[in-house]
Amino acid sequence: MVTQEQRKRQLAREKFLRQQQRRTAARRKARVRNSVIASVLGVVVVGSVAIYTTGVLKDDDKKKSDDVAASPTPTPSKGPDPCGKPAAGSIKTETWKTEPKLAIDKSAKYTMTLDTTCGEIGIALKASAAPQTVNSFDFLAGKGYFDHTKCHRLTTEGIYVLQCGDPTGQGSGGPGYTIPDENLKDASLKNNIYPAGTVAMANTGQAHTGGSQFFLVYQDSQLPPQYTPFGTVSADGMKVLKKIAAAGAQAADPTTGNTAPNATVVIDKATVAKS
Repeated sequence: MVTQEQRKRQLAREKFLRQQQRRTAARRKARVRNSVIASVLGVVVVGSVAIYTTGVLKDDDKKKSDDVAASPTPTPSKGPDPCGKPAAGSIKTETWKTEPKLAIDKSAKYTMTLDTTCGEIGIALKASAAPQTVNSFDFLAGKGYFDHTKCHRLTTEGIYVLQCGDPTGQGSGGPGYTIPDENLKDASLKNNIYPAGTVAMANTGQAHTGGSQFFLVYQDSQLPPQYTPFGTVSADGMKVLKKIAAAGAQAADPTTGNTAPNATVVIDKATVAKS
């Protein structure tokens, strides 16, 4: 006959086992989510060249897994293309061995304007909080580096971002140099949420591996605070992002893993101005 004390011990053991199972499942879910986010925003470093492969944050990693609870690979959807034809012109292929010297005024205000086929996206840059990142974008925009380039990835599940800044349009390009992470304790990043309107750097998932690829958040997205937030999209710019997102994304490319937007999103001209 089972005594009351034995029954209590049995119930305690069963409770402990259930707790362990829940913890194991939670850890497994967290690992899947973290690997997913990394792949969506990731960059793969080969030798001394940063290659942005399958991720938004990780730029574009072949792991195809990012830190999203569910896979950020969007369900293919097709809406009418809300964007116009790209302006005539060719993409620049120049690269540089070293990061440009700091030339911006950290105490001044800077704005980046993306004139895209879908409309104008204005971005208030955080020069004082992320000076090296803003300086790099000022340099690259001045060289016409972003002109005529496609925004190659749109994610519509798990995290909600549009990724741009790669001249190859495949998630494999960069300026030839990398910049350090900055502003990772920005007051806007609460509870591991990158709020809608945030503009941040993509990277390999490793520290200080940002290049030219960046992502624009069109809906609050849960991400680890390891992607430099360096700008905020204007209200009118958010309307453009929402329009792009509403058109949906394509199925993942079997070679690159990219989920390209259905909308024809091309940056005709990128400019950075001091105000």
